[in-house]
Order: sequence, then C-alpha cells, then structure tokens
Amino acid sequence: MFDRIKADIQSVRERDPAVKSDLEVFFLYPSFKAVRAYRRAHKWYLKKHYFIARWISQRALRRTGIEIHPGATIGKGLFIDHGSGVVIGETAEIGDNCTIYQNVTLGGTGKDTGKRHPTLGNNVMVGAGARVLGPFKVGDNSKIAANAVVLSEVPPNCTAVGVPARIVRRDGVRVASGCDLDQIHIPDPVSQQLCSLLGKIEHLQDEVALLDELIKKN
Repeated sequence: MFDRIKADIQSVRERDPAVKSDLEVFFLYPSFKAVRAYRRAHKWYLKKHYFIARWISQRALRRTGIEIHPGATIGKGLFIDHGSGVVIGETAEIGDNCTIYQNVTLGGTGKDTGKRHPTLGNNVMVGAGARVLGPFKVGDNSKIAANAVVLSEVPPNCTAVGVPARIVRRDGVRVASGCDLDQIHIPDPVSQQLCSLLGKIEHLQDEVALLDELIKKN
C-alpha cells in the first residue's frame, strides 16, 4: 500500500512543477485524493459490494469534483491535473503514467452495451475539455488536444485535434498538409486545410494571369 502511495505522489511531482513537497500532494491535491478513493472503491467493486463502492466514489466526487466510477480499470501513475469536472466511466480502462486535465470525459455514446467507454494506452495525455466517447482505444504515447471530441480509434504515437478529432501527427510527423500553423506544437487541422486551399487558389490565379498575358500578346 505504501509503495502505491509513494508511486502516486511521485507521478504528481514529476508532472506538476508547482508541487513543493510530498505533504502538499498528500493533503491538498484533489487528484491524489480522488485516485486513492478510486482504489478503495475498486476493491469493493471487485467484491460485488456495489453500493459501498459507489458511496466511496460519490463521496470523493463531492470532495474533489472528480468522478471516477469504481468499475473503471486504472493503471499506475495516473495524474489528473487540477481535475475539476473529470468524468471516467464504468468500463473505461487507463494504462500506466497517463495524464488527464480538467473537464475531460471518458464516456460512452449511449448506444453501446457491455464495454461502453474508451481504453487509454500507456503514457497518453488528454487535454483540458476533451471528450473521448465510445469503446475504442487511444494508443500508447498518443495526445488528445484540448477540447477535442474523439469518436474513433487513435493509433499509437499520434496527436488528435478538432471536433470531431482528426489525426494531425503520427510518429512525430505531420499528417495534414498546408502551411505551418502550429499552436503550441498542436496544429489546427481546419486552418491547415484552409491554408492548403489558399495556396491552390493563388496557383490558379497565377495561371489565369499567365493566360491573360498570352491572349493579349496574340
């Protein structure tokens, strides 16, 4: 138990430069409290004491603003930065060393039964306000940009941006064409496409101007 607590504290310290001490994490960080409460609730859930499990999780929600269903499966080193408004559904699965920011939802679409919520691989980052909805996987080392709405699978080592989300980077290489509009290393795919169309329009304008010159000469 103590090793698990130390690992959870260390995961916060490694990813939040504002932390000043282990005691600060233990007593003041809502994400740490929410994850610890989840681990207690999950043990009761596995024993089929569902009422007690939900009571623990709802109590943690009132204290922290973070709702983690006790049926979710969460690996080691989860860091929920700030955390207010985070919702993690019953059949969600989260790998090791993932980072989730505030107002993120790992939810279902309302159409599925059984496995209804997403699976995050290892080292996944989900930006503030993002919605990941459905029973698919977000691959290892992938990033979901802030406010993205992800409705389908994201391969490993990718960056997904937009509503609905599109893959804009894979293995560090930009997928979408167009001019460089990198917004803190996460480009806007819609703006990129507009830039691409603008370039094509300028090319067509040059061709029209060339034809006009040829007509005038003749």
